[in-house]
Amino acid sequence: MFTGLIQDVGRIRKVERVGEMVRLILQTHLPLEDFALGESIAVDGVCLTVVDFGKGSFQVEVSPETLERTTLKRIKPGVLVNLERALRLSDRLGGHILTGHIDTVGTIRRREEGPRHLRLEIVIPRPLGRYVVEKGSVAVDGISLTVNRCGEDWFELLIIPHTLAKTTLGVKRVGEQVNVECDILAKYVARCLESSAAEPLETQEEGVTESFLRRHGFL
Repeated sequence: MFTGLIQDVGRIRKVERVGEMVRLILQTHLPLEDFALGESIAVDGVCLTVVDFGKGSFQVEVSPETLERTTLKRIKPGVLVNLERALRLSDRLGGHILTGHIDTVGTIRRREEGPRHLRLEIVIPRPLGRYVVEKGSVAVDGISLTVNRCGEDWFELLIIPHTLAKTTLGVKRVGEQVNVECDILAKYVARCLESSAAEPLETQEEGVTESFLRRHGFL
């Protein structure tokens, strides 16, 4: 589990094919002496497992399923990526809860630089638009961000200077693709509402009530 607060911008040093898998070797300034084999790390928002580390770099392996569903299928040596180690129970939850399981690859449709911010508009598949709400949370390439505006198949972000300086968003251009993870809480609520709608009419409740939330495990 992650928070979307990026800890380092790493660089892809090498991409190796290992059968159907891909092994990535990444340079980082993260404290490698504190790493452990098998720990989880988010690379551009994708939850991966550390399989080796040392001398300023670490290695992860990417499965065919992950390659198919994320931007990692087009990753090349020299590319910069956002890195975040897994959340510890003692950490502050400063962003929002992320799983590292990417919902879709979005496309940057508009980029507009302001005096103190960068405005990005990202297009996503229409079925996922229901999970993105104005002033809600969304993760783009592993970065926890606030939705400024949204439509059925797009959302807009206003990126502050600190985020631009500490992540890869500052170098993203129109037409580039990004990993998008929708808010997990929105997905669970939608699932519960779908289940409620499928119940017999005599057992259905009107709206989201206290008893509805309790019955579905939210209270």
